[in-house]
Order: sequence, then C-alpha cells, then structure tokens
Amino acid sequence: MTLVLAFDTATDVATSALIADGAVLAERVSVPRTLLVDVDSILEEAGVEPTALDGLVVGLGPGSFTSTRIGLAVARGLGLALGVPAAGVSTLDALASARAGAVPVVDARRREVFVPGPRAVAPDDLALDPGTVCVGSGAVRYRDTLERGGVTIPPDDDPVHVPHARLHAALAGAFGPVEELLPIYVRAPDATVKAPA
Repeated sequence: MTLVLAFDTATDVATSALIADGAVLAERVSVPRTLLVDVDSILEEAGVEPTALDGLVVGLGPGSFTSTRIGLAVARGLGLALGVPAAGVSTLDALASARAGAVPVVDARRREVFVPGPRAVAPDDLALDPGTVCVGSGAVRYRDTLERGGVTIPPDDDPVHVPHARLHAALAGAFGPVEELLPIYVRAPDATVKAPA
C-alpha cells in the first residue's frame, strides 16, 4: 500500500488529505495557519502513524506568498524528519483537474488573479472564450466581471472552487527530495528590505 499525505495552503483555504493507493482515508478543509493541526487530525482519524507515510504531495502555488511558504515549510519539516520523498503540484493544475475544460482563476489580491501561464492579470484583462468555465477563488471574487465577459462560473459554494489536496495527490508525478521543491511565484513579494541609512 502506498500512503501519501497531501496538502495545499496557497489560497485562503488550506486542504489536506491522507490517500492510500488512490483512496481518500481522511480529508480536511480549513485555513493555512491550522495545517499542522489538520495533518495531526487526519492521521489520528485514519489510525496512521506519521512514520507509515510513503510520501508527501504539496501545492506549490501560485497564491499567497506567506500561505504558500507555510505549506512548503511543513512539507520540508515532515519530509526531512520522516525521511520520505515529496512531489509538488501547481495549485492551478489541481483546480483545473476538478472539472474537464475548466480554467483555474485564483484570487491574487491587488485586484488581480492568477491564471495558467502562470501569470497575474486584472480580471478585466482576462480574455476567455464565451462559455468557458472558470473555477477557483478568483472566479468567485470577480464573478460579475468575468460573467460580463461571457464565462460560466459554478455557484460560490460548489466544491470545484477549492484546490482539494486529493486532486494534488492524483496529479503528483515523480517524487524526490523534499528540499528540491520550489514555490511557484508569479510576482515579487510585497515586503521589501529597506537599505541602511
């Protein structure tokens, strides 16, 4: 049996799941700051010791700089402590896999969205064919703008808008050293270092 712990913290919603040979044993949806509590809960719920894990899958973004770093830091800590390999999956790819033909649109703040490329664009500048289905937090937040352009967006409470960790696990490719995983950043962080006076 292959036992994988998957999680994504790149958006305002954190997801985590324990997967055994493709079957979901336990799953949580919460916020990035509670990821370790969520991981502990799903392992306990499934009756699994952390040392039984065969690998980790982590969402690489794009998304919030801080939230993405939370997921990668947890992956590195667990991966190194447990000696297990890891695989990274784009948050956009995971969202897109929830519905065939869907275009993932993640809220990027600053009146922008992250879309495949990956790139950050203003919702008004997103050129999509009429009838295109958009999913994700950016699609929900900018529903009015996007629908004026002719796209279709599922209802706000549709689970297709959440980058579920089970989707990441299904897309995971080759596993390798966790320290080789890098976040997907589309733009520079907001924080800057001031030059000494």
